[in-house]
Order: sequence, then structure tokens, then C-alpha cells
Amino acid sequence: MNSETSAPKDCEDPTPGPAESASSTGQGAVKSGVENYDRRSLQDMHGSVAVPSNKAGFWQQWKAFAGPAILISVGYMDPGNWGTDLAGGALYKYRLLWVVALASLMAVFLQVISARLGVATGKDLAQCCRDYYPRWTRWPNWIAMEIAIAATDLAESLGSAVALNLLFHIPILWAIVITAADVLVLLSLQGLGMRKIEAVVTVFVGTIAVCYGIEIFVLPQIRPDFIEIGEALFRPEFREAGMLLVAIGMIGATVMPHNLYLHSALVQTRKLERNDESIRKAIRFNTIDSATALSIAFLVNAAILILAAMVFYGKNSVTVAGGQVVTFSGDSDWIRIAHLTLAPLLGTALASTLFAVALLASGQSSTITGTLAGQVVMEGFMNWRIRPWIRRVISRLLAVVPAILIIGFRGTSSVTDLVNLSQVILCIALPFAMFPLLHFTSSRKIMGKWVNGWFLKTVGWGSVLFITAMDIYSMPESLREAWRIIVGH
Repeated sequence: MNSETSAPKDCEDPTPGPAESASSTGQGAVKSGVENYDRRSLQDMHGSVAVPSNKAGFWQQWKAFAGPAILISVGYMDPGNWGTDLAGGALYKYRLLWVVALASLMAVFLQVISARLGVATGKDLAQCCRDYYPRWTRWPNWIAMEIAIAATDLAESLGSAVALNLLFHIPILWAIVITAADVLVLLSLQGLGMRKIEAVVTVFVGTIAVCYGIEIFVLPQIRPDFIEIGEALFRPEFREAGMLLVAIGMIGATVMPHNLYLHSALVQTRKLERNDESIRKAIRFNTIDSATALSIAFLVNAAILILAAMVFYGKNSVTVAGGQVVTFSGDSDWIRIAHLTLAPLLGTALASTLFAVALLASGQSSTITGTLAGQVVMEGFMNWRIRPWIRRVISRLLAVVPAILIIGFRGTSSVTDLVNLSQVILCIALPFAMFPLLHFTSSRKIMGKWVNGWFLKTVGWGSVLFITAMDIYSMPESLREAWRIIVGH
């Protein structure tokens, strides 16, 4: 074995990568790496989905590979995104739509690269970090991702709880307790197999899309100006005070660190032959899957911003049922305001109901992927295997218990603060996922012939550096906001 391509000497259980002992095509390397690699994340679902032969038609093959990116896409339209999209549309109309498009485009590139890593190496991102980085890096990397996953789960739980409160008038505190039980749903789904999980999440995503489709295109009070929308997509600007900060929030809420780990594991649920043609096919169809699913996520986020722009922009307040006046400001809880005011502004209670149903679907679908990601990073970094239901309960308690305590002491007004805090944590954790991902996939020693080409290297590193720069720029204010939330004033 070439000493240059082996894992660091202080790295425990090093496993050959595709470039080690590589043949001229790289085929033998990928095969040997997988054969010697028995630490598979999501082991009960690994290679569980059959794919047709290489001679099968396009649609038959696409159908077999479609699914992992749908699970990933829900992280790009989760409740954490809703607040920034609603605020952007309400405060600046369509002028930040280009930011939504840019963030979504960068997300496509990063998820395509993540899927490529999983297919080419037979390892997920956490396993690569374990095998190719020094042993001492495992604990900080794993802890950082567990905190990020707990923060994500916090936002999903709060989103689902708010939706239950809006739909059924369940007190927020009890609604959060109820969301803790949805972990049982995931356990039952995992027993049915990966395709069933993908089908359920697809239904959730479809529910979100249909709800917004009805609100924008069916309800008669709304008439989008598509020419103005099209111009906003291709006209970057930060002319008004505060636009830059909202834009940074949009970008920070879009790319989720746990998704980069999860996607590289989910693509391995397909049962592949370890040869060049099969790997090339898998990379191709996972690229199509990623572009398609994240395009849907972009349309949902764009729809949220457009709806907010059409019904809130230019208004200072609205009177709701019972004579209550709801005032709009830059610090408003836009999720609650949207639900309260859509009915009087659009003249139908259906608008508010559709909004809450979409929010519930968003929270529940994101919860499924968040708990799967927790299992991937624990098994990948630490090679710890515990019963799935224990892993799910731990993941959910890490999110729900702090939420219950804070809301119990400080009241429901702290819900928005908690969502904001979760986004600050994700902002800090994101480089722990992006830089290793681009490092591994840009290395021929690890990827062999499947190393990123010049285009993926350019757009990948460009996205990583741009997002990191935005994170650093917003970090002082984010930390001040986090401290304010923690101390309670």
C-alpha cells in the first residue's frame, strides 16, 4: 500500500480509500475499500434498496435512485427557514428572492458533492473524518455535530408545536411534549424499510407544496406579479438598511451541517455493484435526484417569501377577529403573525389553516431526517452502536427538555428566541461539515478517479468560503443574540 494514501498513523482502524491499491480505473480500489469496511452507518438499511441493471431505461433507474435527496430537501424548508423567508418578504417584498435562489444553488452543489463522496468511497462523511483525520479530532467533531443536530431538532420540535397550537389550540408547552412522542413514528417507519420512510417524507413535502400552491395560485385575493418576481431573481441589491442581515439569516438557515453527513450515508441504501459503470450511474442519478429535490425546496422557500411579500409588505398592522390589532415590525414573530393575519388579509380562514398544516408537515418531516442524522454521526465518528429507539429518545430529549424548561420559566414569547438560538448554533457548526467534505472530495488519494472536477471544486469551495464569510460577518451579532436569549433579557 502506498504510504501517502493511508490514514494518519494515530488514526484508529484506518480503512483503505478508493485511491489505495488503485488500478488504472480506480475500480479495484473502491471495491476493496468496501469489502474491508464493516462499520456501516444505518446498517439495517445499508444496501436495502435494489437498483436495476445498467441496461435498464432512464425512468426505471431514476425511480430506483430517487429518494435520499427528498429526505435531505426537508432540511431546506424546515421551520428555521420560515422565519427568515417570511421576514424577507414582509420587510423587503421580492428584493431578497435572489438570496433564496443563491442559497439554494449553493445547497445543490454541496449536496451533490456529499452524495458523490458516499457513492465513490462507500463511506459517509463522518466515517471519512474518522479514518483520514487524527484520532483527537473525533470528539470535537462529533460533539459539534451532535449539538447542531440537537439545535435542528429544537427548531423542528418548536415548529411542530406551534403548528399544533395554531391548529388545535393546544398550549405550547404541552404541544412540545406531544412532539416528543413522534419519535415512535420514526421507529415504526424504520422497521418498514427505507422506501417507506422516503414515501412518507415525500407526502410531507407534497403537502407543503400543495398548501402554498393553493394559497398563491388558487385563492382569488392573490395575484403574483411574475415579471417583478423574475426581475428580483436576477437583480442583487442591498439598498435598504437591514437587508444584509436578513440575507445572512436566509443563507445561514439554508445549508444544514447534518444534511452533509446524512446524504453521504443515505445514498448507500442503494445496493450497488462496485464497478466503474455502476458507480458512474449512481453519481449521475444522485446528482439528478439532488437537483430535482432541492429545486422543489427552493420553490417552497420562494413561495413563502412571495406570499409574505404580497400580504404583508407595505402594511404596518392588521385587525384580526375580536378587534385585536397586530402590529408588524422587524422583530415580529412572523410565523405566528402569518397564521393570525392571513385569514383577515385574504378574506378566508382556509389560508391560515393551510399555513399551519404546511408548518406541521415541515416540522415532522425534518424531525425524521434529523434523528437519522444523529445515528449517522454517532456511528460514523465513534463507531458506537446502540439500539435505534435509545438513539432517537436521546436525540429528542436533548432538544425537547431545554425547550420545556425555558418556555416553562419564560413563557411562550421565548419560542422565537429559541428558534433564533438554534440558527446561531447551526451557523457555528457549519464549517465542521463543509470543509472536511470539500477536502475529501477534492483529494485524488481518497476519491480516486471520482475526485471532484474543476467545476465542482470551483463552485464547491466558492460556496464554502462564501457561506463561511457570511457566518463570520454575522457572528458578533449572532453571539450577542445568543447571550441575550440565554440570560433572558
